[in-house]
Amino acid sequence: MRRPRGTAVLLLLVAAALTVLGAGSAQAAGYRYWSFWEGGTGTTWTYATQGPSLVRPDDGSVQGFRFAVSEDSQDAARPRDAPDFAAICAGTPAQDGRKRVALVIDAGTAADAPDGEAPPAPRTACARVAPDASTAQALASVAKPLRYDSSAMLCAISGYPRSGCGEQVSGDTGAGKSTAPAESPDTSPSAARSGDGGGGPSAGVLAGGVAVLVLGAAAVLRARRRR
Repeated sequence: MRRPRGTAVLLLLVAAALTVLGAGSAQAAGYRYWSFWEGGTGTTWTYATQGPSLVRPDDGSVQGFRFAVSEDSQDAARPRDAPDFAAICAGTPAQDGRKRVALVIDAGTAADAPDGEAPPAPRTACARVAPDASTAQALASVAKPLRYDSSAMLCAISGYPRSGCGEQVSGDTGAGKSTAPAESPDTSPSAARSGDGGGGPSAGVLAGGVAVLVLGAAAVLRARRRR
């Protein structure tokens, strides 16, 4: 039985629209940057709601940093070492008038590294700093040199990476993905740049285009049948 010409046109339009939608999703962009985490109990990491220069951790806190490519805070990779203050600061005794902050510094994998660079091995350190010191100050005491951009975004720890800061990386890298808590505000580069229009059309816009094409083709088909 021969398929009506209008039905064939409708199917072709739907297939073309779905192809465009799939292409748009495959081109999702990520950002290469140091994400900042706060340690909880056991193996729990929580994506920080403020930058390290604003957070003033208590004595006995664990703060983590992970370098990776991710789209946003819900896609960001956690530090791979557990936030274990007792283990990290075991060799650093308490001192009057100072606080101890355990730091986990994870430079990520070769897949996340900028071209021509190799990530240093993950490490931990126990910073003993003034009671009012920020996380950034604690980090600077054990992991210099640090590098920041003009908006105070942390770009490098211990000189890694040599250049770049939250640059966009095209394509679906799939590198180091791990889901952060949904309630954590997004403080990643994608949040700061969400209005720059550089990421291409969203899935919602593309889906809307699919709906318009399908409705238009259906209208053409109905008109043909009425003749």
